[in-house]
Amino acid sequence: MTQLWIMSGYLGLLLLLGFSASRMFRGTRVDYILASRTIGPFLLLMSLFGTTMTAFALVGSSGEAYEAGIGVYGMMASSSGIIHSLCFFLIGVKLWSLGQKYGYSTQIEFFRDRLENDGIGLLLFPILVGMVIPYLLIGVIASGGVIETMTAGGPPLTPGAAPIAGAFPEFFADTNGGVPRQIGALVVCAVVLSYVFFGGMRGTAWANAFQTSVFMALGLVTFVVIANRLGKQDGLWENLQRLGEAVPADKATRVDMSKTLFFTYMLIPFSVGMFPHLFQHWLTARSAATFKLPVVAHPLFIMIVWVPCVLIGVWATTDLITLPSAVAENPNRVLVFLVKSKAGPILGGFLAAGILAAIMSSLDSQFLCLGTIFSTDVVNFFFGRDRFTDRQQIWIARGFIVAIVAVTYCFSLFEPPSVFVLGVWCFTGFASLFPLVFAAIYWRRLTAAGAAASVLAAAAAWLYLFWQADFGQNGSYAVTIPIGENQYDTMPVLWTFLAAVISLIVVSLATRPPSEKTLSRFFNEVPKSK
Repeated sequence: MTQLWIMSGYLGLLLLLGFSASRMFRGTRVDYILASRTIGPFLLLMSLFGTTMTAFALVGSSGEAYEAGIGVYGMMASSSGIIHSLCFFLIGVKLWSLGQKYGYSTQIEFFRDRLENDGIGLLLFPILVGMVIPYLLIGVIASGGVIETMTAGGPPLTPGAAPIAGAFPEFFADTNGGVPRQIGALVVCAVVLSYVFFGGMRGTAWANAFQTSVFMALGLVTFVVIANRLGKQDGLWENLQRLGEAVPADKATRVDMSKTLFFTYMLIPFSVGMFPHLFQHWLTARSAATFKLPVVAHPLFIMIVWVPCVLIGVWATTDLITLPSAVAENPNRVLVFLVKSKAGPILGGFLAAGILAAIMSSLDSQFLCLGTIFSTDVVNFFFGRDRFTDRQQIWIARGFIVAIVAVTYCFSLFEPPSVFVLGVWCFTGFASLFPLVFAAIYWRRLTAAGAAASVLAAAAAWLYLFWQADFGQNGSYAVTIPIGENQYDTMPVLWTFLAAVISLIVVSLATRPPSEKTLSRFFNEVPKSK
């Protein structure tokens, strides 16, 4: 119950923060979806980082490190730190400039203008929404799992002690008295929906800044506490040494990890270039100079978050701790179990709140971006922007957000897959769209037909490979390429990415480019914001 009350208090604080932000709402559409483009450097850094650090980074990375070892950090964190900042600089600043100049609020608006084609929007809308929903599932599934694990009872943590009582043993016997993940996920969805519904982008940005601060600070505390409790030595450094020596050899290096698999993973972080929720956050910046702090600090923040999570996952493989079979069979719960078993009720409750903070800091942005896309690229496009007042457009966006939350929650009721595997497939789809946005900004010869071919080829390749991977159930699926007597494993993203690039180039060169009038709008120097 202690952990439950602390997590409940944290969720209450989020609601209060969101409603406080709503009091500053100016009543306009641009204020609701873009905070009137007034976000400064610090708030932009915290909101961008918070919305990219999902359950995939905390719960998923610990679980994957438990299964695959320390190489997970090199695969994802090292490359992400560099590539994310590169995307902010090369893609984010440019799209912010164009958004300021032409009043864009979604990616689809940009692509329709750039390619002189309305059909590209009709093609992209279902694909973007379809890929964001699995991304949302990552957070919803993980949040429910955190609450269930932290409130459930279990065997004694030390010999001779009494068994741990769950929060509600008389109501939830199937989960050892813990709040079932379905109920926990429903509560989290309701809290996020509330402050997004009323606070819009300003509420989302404030909540992200608060949650990012919480999970970064508490993440470091988690790391130190678990290291000291597992190592049982006098000082942190001695504990780290003992834990390092106890890690099995196959988990301490990436010697057993395919080199080609390792390097093709590096295409996954390019997905941030096409995240619709990141695009919307970019447009909130006050000026181009606002991007300086996020570009520089983002890699450092990634290191601060990923290093502890990956190390904790690796430590769980040592003989210094024995995981219950239910946890060992579900890597999503490795981090949460260690927090619960090693931190004590009060500190454990705060650390669990930190994990929830990381999960929820991306859900809010994703919910808001889908409402924005629907109201802008479907309703306004088909019925005309002038047909609806700002107030009506805001309510249309809110209605779609409620619908998406409901759909996502219903999907989460099914047996949850690995958070890491689900995330990799989701990011594979977004990474496959990166050639499109990069070419739209930097290649004058891109055509609407080339863009459509790129999207369709990437989608076809993704669907085929997803099917081959038993619809994501095969977590170790890789595309094996025979060369001579050797065989090389590669990540599916390599082939979806190549399909997108080749189709884009070949079809664009074979078809007529946009008019010079359009090209001059997008390839002349964009004036700097005052």
